Amino acid sequence: MTSPSFKPSLNPLLPVELETIKAKMLPPVAQKKMQGWIRSRHLVCSGHFFVFETVDYSAVERFTECVTVLGGTLISVEPIDKIWMGGHRQVILYQAKASLHTPCHDLRQYWIKYGSFRTRFDGRESIP
Repeated sequence: MTSPSFKPSLNPLLPVELETIKAKMLPPVAQKKMQGWIRSRHLVCSGHFFVFETVDYSAVERFTECVTVLGGTLISVEPIDKIWMGGHRQVILYQAKASLHTPCHDLRQYWIKYGSFRTRFDGRESIP
């Protein structure tokens, strides 16, 4: 039997509905985390949406919390690929898409100044 705060999600990768996520961080902290992901090329802006790619599912959960705190909405979380780490291990690459339509933040301008059009996991890059 599940507790009243747990609601099964339609998407198997999202363990709980977004309404049950309690905001545990303040908006300035959430914005700093998202700026760090922009600089590290985990987070890119595509139109009016932010696309986050990572191999760490707990990072997807932190991204969801940041988006929620900043007044946005998580659209989807999907496993998009398997990536080789070393010669013997494969990890799942997750892609999360979010909409962040609040005028009080300047993440889009920050992305224009410091971000990239491709994530660090994009296969189109040549490795030196």
